[in-house]
Amino acid sequence: MQENQLQQHYIEDFSSLTDLCRQLSHSKVLAIDTEFVRTRTLYPKLGLLQVCNGEHLALIDPVAIDDLSPFWQLLTNGDIVKVLHACSEDLEVFLCAANCKPVNLIDSQIMMSFLGQGLSMGYAAMIQHYTGIELDKSESRTDWTKRPLSERQLSYARADVLHLFKVYPQILKQLTDSGWLEAAEEETRLLIERKFKPVDEDILYRNLKMSWRLNTKQLNNLKFLARWRYQRAKVRDLPLGFIAKDDTLIALSQRAPKSVGAMAHIEGIDVLDIRHQGKAMLAVLKQADAVSEESYPDKIIRLDEYPGYKQIFKKVKNFIASEAKDANLAVENLASKKQINQFLSWYFKINGAGQDTASVDILLNWRLKLFGEKLQRFAETGFGEAK
Repeated sequence: MQENQLQQHYIEDFSSLTDLCRQLSHSKVLAIDTEFVRTRTLYPKLGLLQVCNGEHLALIDPVAIDDLSPFWQLLTNGDIVKVLHACSEDLEVFLCAANCKPVNLIDSQIMMSFLGQGLSMGYAAMIQHYTGIELDKSESRTDWTKRPLSERQLSYARADVLHLFKVYPQILKQLTDSGWLEAAEEETRLLIERKFKPVDEDILYRNLKMSWRLNTKQLNNLKFLARWRYQRAKVRDLPLGFIAKDDTLIALSQRAPKSVGAMAHIEGIDVLDIRHQGKAMLAVLKQADAVSEESYPDKIIRLDEYPGYKQIFKKVKNFIASEAKDANLAVENLASKKQINQFLSWYFKINGAGQDTASVDILLNWRLKLFGEKLQRFAETGFGEAK
């Protein structure tokens, strides 16, 4: 790709967007990035879309264009490879802006992890690794929804897809030669599936720290409060903590006050939460109190309290470390602490984990083939009779 032959566009009307996407629809590969703002909102606010196919580099202005459907059609075109770097938040943008679930997408950060560069290699570090170019990332925290955008912002945005498109063939070749391309593709698909999985509002309470300390009645209170907070945050497009703090929900669930006045005397409660949401939370607690005891959530069992957990965790970690060495991968590629605990929760059948392996990463896709089946057989032996 000759940079002086690259056609650069700033797209700010639907007709131009349609023409651009018609040309891009014949591409084999698209390098894509997004710029967004998410400081005081639940959902990311899309500020800019960037795309490059080696012939065209376009910055698409979603502030000026209401209908971005031609671009969303590119994302769902299975004939085009879409490459993004560290795409987790980009996926949230696609989900929130258009419920657009990308097809044939691969994450270059995931690709780099299979090339021994760690699980969280930044974009600038990746570009420097391949080109020696040191990118200016000073505009990463700018307000991308404010207009007009400065030339420095535009240059920054163009660089994000220009260099990604240039280095992608090198990454792809190295990964193909290493034999890990299919695993990287599966890992990206797993990330997409998790991002687009509907939120189960009835189990949000499990995500709050210290929820394990509550008894079943208190957990029922927390279940109602956590669901209410999420629903209100969605309606008002505010971060969860702007509606009510975690500590407030935990304290209210424990004490279940009968009046707003009583709330103010409970340790751990944020005064502003009571001032702004006290009456609403009191009403939610009354709803929770009306539920029959049979409907209460089960007590949350801490995994590290399970008999023999520490010894078993160590044995599993050592087993995975050995498999990682044989595969010439970092241990973190195979399984994080969270993923090991995910497997053990399933194995011990605690906190609702049963026979379904769909939520156990170790027992899916490339991990299952590489070491998941062997790990299951290891587990069947009692992990070497771990005590």
